[in-house]
Amino acid sequence: MAAGSGLTERQQKWFASVQASLERDTGRTIDQWVAIARTCPETRPKAREKWLKEHHGLGINRASYVLSQAFPSEDRWDQPEALRAKLWTDPASTAILEEVEQAAGGLDGVVVGQRKGFTVFSRKVAFAALRPLKGGKAALGLALTPDVDPRLTGPKNDGWSERLKGRLELAGPAEVDDTVRDLLRRAWERS
Repeated sequence: MAAGSGLTERQQKWFASVQASLERDTGRTIDQWVAIARTCPETRPKAREKWLKEHHGLGINRASYVLSQAFPSEDRWDQPEALRAKLWTDPASTAILEEVEQAAGGLDGVVVGQRKGFTVFSRKVAFAALRPLKGGKAALGLALTPDVDPRLTGPKNDGWSERLKGRLELAGPAEVDDTVRDLLRRAWERS
């Protein structure tokens, strides 16, 4: 599995383009945008994004970037180990994560990224994500439709990519069997 930022090459280029084009397209530097963002009367991130869009014409991606600079979070995507440690606290769920990581590790070019609420597995784009559930379980999202396997269901507001149409709850690491490994491989092929 690829190490580093937890972002695919495509994602890294995209973030760089958002940053590089901000001043060119808006005529304001990131420091000027940070100063503007700090005048926002809103306190919630989504409300701040909406405010930047409504009052200053920034799209969601640029607004998110500006807000990440103006109001840095403890839970930062560029600190994957800290996010992972905070999210995967249950040893039983963590054992499932480790088994899925091992299964994905056998696939070429996999980038494991850590987000606030889940761990994502990508090649060019996301093909799987895993998040802990109560009781030592985990939910696995796959870039496959539920009709591919009778164990798959549709998504349940898991917060990961809309590409992940199939969902499978795993009760323990032993459930990451040959069938799940095959589903991971099939989703990986689509990415």
